[in-house]
Amino acid sequence: MDISSVQNPRVKRLVKLREDKKTRAEDGLTLVEGFDEMRLALAAGHTPQTILFAPELTSRSMEFPAGEHLSVSRAVFEKISYRQNPDGWLGVFPIPRRRLDDLNLSVSPLIIVAEAVEKPGNLGAILRSADAAGVDALLVCDARVDAWNPNVIRASRGTIFSVPLVECDNASALEWLRRNAICVVAATPAAETLYTEVDLRAPSAIAVGAEAEGLSDFWMANADVKVKIPMLGKVNSLNVSVSTALILYEAVRQRG
Repeated sequence: MDISSVQNPRVKRLVKLREDKKTRAEDGLTLVEGFDEMRLALAAGHTPQTILFAPELTSRSMEFPAGEHLSVSRAVFEKISYRQNPDGWLGVFPIPRRRLDDLNLSVSPLIIVAEAVEKPGNLGAILRSADAAGVDALLVCDARVDAWNPNVIRASRGTIFSVPLVECDNASALEWLRRNAICVVAATPAAETLYTEVDLRAPSAIAVGAEAEGLSDFWMANADVKVKIPMLGKVNSLNVSVSTALILYEAVRQRG
């Protein structure tokens, strides 16, 4: 057993990585917990700095990539874990740092612009839909939640490593979209046009905002087209991740 004490300094640092955005930024590292999440990160070409595993908890084996591998006690793993029923696998991964100009686009790009999303679960769910729909990139603008918070990674089921993600300000995102001739499609309950009535086969960026406020005036003023999802009940909007998934899959449907 490489680490058996919860008082080990490395254990304390791992807890800080889990809980503190500043520590993640300083170290350039984040935690990825779970066999499936780690396997997806590895498959996407990301190499962990360290892999920790608790033999008492693991039920599946993994081929270790290059790097440090540490066995830890159950007590240690439960100290650093952020899941209710941990499976005994956790990786310390470098945080990918991408710029807008690093993105490689397809012939007809499909982009998500997520503005001011506040909840880790929502951002994680958007990432899962983005991966499933094969989007080119997710632009996180005016971030209210740290994209590399382990809770975002958990909610994304590891797809944060398979979907190119860039954190940027609104103006930089718009300038890049314009430079690449990508149409901005703003999702808002105030629109007149249904999301099924616009052509999403062309290069498109689906812009979505926080549930409480929706998209800011910036995106409303600069959108090429505004679309809505029909609401037949008492509420006027859906969860932002649900709205994003609906519009994404309309684009998938149209693109065949």
